[in-house]
Amino acid sequence: MSDANIQDRGAGAIMGAFIGDALGLGPHWYYDLAELRRDYGEWINGYTDPRPGRYHAGCKAGQLSQAGFILRLLVTSLVERGGYDEADFCRRMDEELLPLLDGTPISGPGGYTSQSIRELWRRRVEQKLPWGETGGHADTTEAIERTLALGVRYALDPARLAGAITGNAVLTQSDDTVVSMTVAYGAVLGQLVQGYPLDARLSGRLMRLVHGGALPFHAVTGDNLQPPRPGDPDPPRPGDPDPPRAGRFASPDALLTPSSMASAAVDPDIRIEPAWKVSIVYGMPCAIYHQLPAAYYLAARFHDDFESALLHAVNGGGQNQARAILTGALVGAQVGLSRIPQRFLDGLDDSATLCRLAADLAAGVGKP
Repeated sequence: MSDANIQDRGAGAIMGAFIGDALGLGPHWYYDLAELRRDYGEWINGYTDPRPGRYHAGCKAGQLSQAGFILRLLVTSLVERGGYDEADFCRRMDEELLPLLDGTPISGPGGYTSQSIRELWRRRVEQKLPWGETGGHADTTEAIERTLALGVRYALDPARLAGAITGNAVLTQSDDTVVSMTVAYGAVLGQLVQGYPLDARLSGRLMRLVHGGALPFHAVTGDNLQPPRPGDPDPPRPGDPDPPRAGRFASPDALLTPSSMASAAVDPDIRIEPAWKVSIVYGMPCAIYHQLPAAYYLAARFHDDFESALLHAVNGGGQNQARAILTGALVGAQVGLSRIPQRFLDGLDDSATLCRLAADLAAGVGKP
């Protein structure tokens, strides 16, 4: 894969996430699909205003939510610092986000603050705890929604990708399983930026990275998940001498989910029709274990069709904004920025600046 293609894919992933965030702004968190259809019609086809009294009320079609605001902070930090600088990112959060919050849900940029960021605000602002003691127990995709930028930046360096994503994720997420699934998503995204397809073979590639020591997951199985042979050593564990920087997650299962979903998407005996009903099959709520299977499924099924992937993610209701962010990054990485329909760029608030940031970040892929 040429450098130009990698940069196009990297920029596509970032812009796909921003577009997914903005598409979900209006119809966010409708768990009653009949109510969603009453407010927005049978098919949401683009950016929409949030309704009065709903989440993000007062924002306008095409604007970013707070998730997009934070992703922009991290992308800007990565571009200006030439790579991941945790102290710089934390400073930006301290100076540019936390002063705008008050610890309540309906506040701050985008009109809504997630559970993770409310907990961060309480620990950092009210309790004045240092960064590193700020992670909460939310089981959401909140960390993925920003660390996907690290998945792009370090797409060619899986070990550094895992370390950077782990370090950033634990700033707001303390659950090891949630962090491991966050790292796994970033590893998948990195493979897509490189040009590998989201298919039944992708998880095998990721497992080879595990066995080679690049991805910090505990695994005793051999190639193709074959059982260990008598006498094979147990892989290193946290606390062993010289453990990997990112630790070693208890299970590699989060790396296996993408290929399972990709296989389901192409299996003629497994059909989810229409595809937006993936939200009903895997669950409409916010938890990471609902969101990731749906995003992987849509990104595999519509790997070459950015518009269909994003619109089915949004029309499924529930936590459709996170579903669209995750799906948008995965499909954007597969089609590249050059093949994202222009109408989604034209309708996105401050699109030119975001595109420039995305391109600048992607230009750093492969650099130290």
